[in-house]
Amino acid sequence: MMSAFTGQRAEGANAPGCACDTPGVTGGNSGGRAKSAPRARSQYISPEVVERVLKILDFTAFGGASLIIMSLLAGREDALGAVAVGLLALLNALLALWMLRETRHYRIAALLNPGWRVFTGFGVLLGAGLVSGLVGHWLAQLPLFDWMRAWALAGGGWLLASRLIVALWARPLARQGAFCQHIVIVGGGAAAERAIDTLEGSPDLDAVILGLFDDREDSRSPEHVRRYRKLGKIADLARYARENRVDLIIVAIPLSAEKRLLQMLDRLWELPVDIRISALESQLKLSPRAYDYLGNLPLLAVFDRPLSPWGWFVKAVFDRVVAALLLVLFAPVMALVALAIKLESKGPVLFRQKRYGFNNELIEVYKFRSMYTDRCDANASRLVTKDDPRVTKVGRFIRKTSLDELPQLINVLKGELSLVGPRPHATQAKAGEQLYEQVVQGYFARHKVKPGVTGWAQINGWRGETDTEEKIRMRVKYDLEYINNWSLWFDIMILLKTPFALLSPTNAQNAY
Repeated sequence: MMSAFTGQRAEGANAPGCACDTPGVTGGNSGGRAKSAPRARSQYISPEVVERVLKILDFTAFGGASLIIMSLLAGREDALGAVAVGLLALLNALLALWMLRETRHYRIAALLNPGWRVFTGFGVLLGAGLVSGLVGHWLAQLPLFDWMRAWALAGGGWLLASRLIVALWARPLARQGAFCQHIVIVGGGAAAERAIDTLEGSPDLDAVILGLFDDREDSRSPEHVRRYRKLGKIADLARYARENRVDLIIVAIPLSAEKRLLQMLDRLWELPVDIRISALESQLKLSPRAYDYLGNLPLLAVFDRPLSPWGWFVKAVFDRVVAALLLVLFAPVMALVALAIKLESKGPVLFRQKRYGFNNELIEVYKFRSMYTDRCDANASRLVTKDDPRVTKVGRFIRKTSLDELPQLINVLKGELSLVGPRPHATQAKAGEQLYEQVVQGYFARHKVKPGVTGWAQINGWRGETDTEEKIRMRVKYDLEYINNWSLWFDIMILLKTPFALLSPTNAQNAY
């Protein structure tokens, strides 16, 4: 489950030192340009998400254990005593969490090497328990010695078990570099060198610099800056970021080079990557709150990936839980559709089609087969039209009602699709005679998030055939609007509106 924290499935450069067992900035590939960079599977897991999930589990365990123990030990059985016990349990859980956080027990380094940290954490829990016990003794006649003994067993037991489990889970991932940010620097020469020097001088920074990208070929941008090699030109970066894991792009050029800066950003904004400008080259005197910091390096935010690591995690959990429930709910309907397809025409019940997924990767999407087997178009090079002879009678019905999309809930469980997002398009889908990316500038920006079974464009009537350029432009417009305004409540609202949108005359008319 943890590997879904960022939703990234790209392959990252296998940089030495990327296990991040030892904090610091390490060097990336030095063996050539982007196309020849060695690759190994890895996914970025945000330490922030690990910390939040562990805090939620700790709070639940500490609060539950405190409530049970205090309820058994408290001498008062009246309503006021019950309220006092509840408040004391809450106090103890919050105090334990706060003290563990302040003593850095939620840091990745502490979780990877839990040995002595378990002992210091046990001391922290005893301190929190003592404070809560003294207050409880005063308010609810809580026997202090009995409370401390029971709390030490319960709290200490949870701390030992949970940290050992987390260490067993985290250590193999750390060796793959999962907790290190993979950084690419755009620019070269003195500006890039100053940014690298600042990063390397930053304590407690877990990051891997993969290399540099720059268009210049003269002495202002040498092939190496420090020990980091130029991996290609800026035009190569989009492909590199889709083939390798890139978490952050730092643009290290003077802000005075406005034209060059705008040209760079125009090429990069479609990528699902955080993009920052190194503020070391800025002559502006801004408020400290205007900057983000990576270690000691001040950065100006330009583009953020649409979902924060925590937002991505919440969306991934929501998707899988709801998809599993919907599969159970619609199982009888899916069985009837499968039977109807089998009875009408020969061939498999399911149709698999390559489509563009997150970060422009190819995924295989499942649908109920709606065409005759010998007339299926796996690349969607020819769009389905009204009264299309390739479509079966059952196929016409399930396409109009979108029942053909139900197997995509399996894609959601696999992590390839989301319940809500831009609809995945086939590789050769066209508007008129042109591919979608040729019609809409910035088309691939809709792949900054996982595609969805339903979406904002679909419930606003932009569903079905895209025989004109206007239709695909409007789809992309709504897709980008969804991406820029994402929230969990937005997803829930779209899901609730989807059945009504499918039944609307406009949507029914557009679906063939």
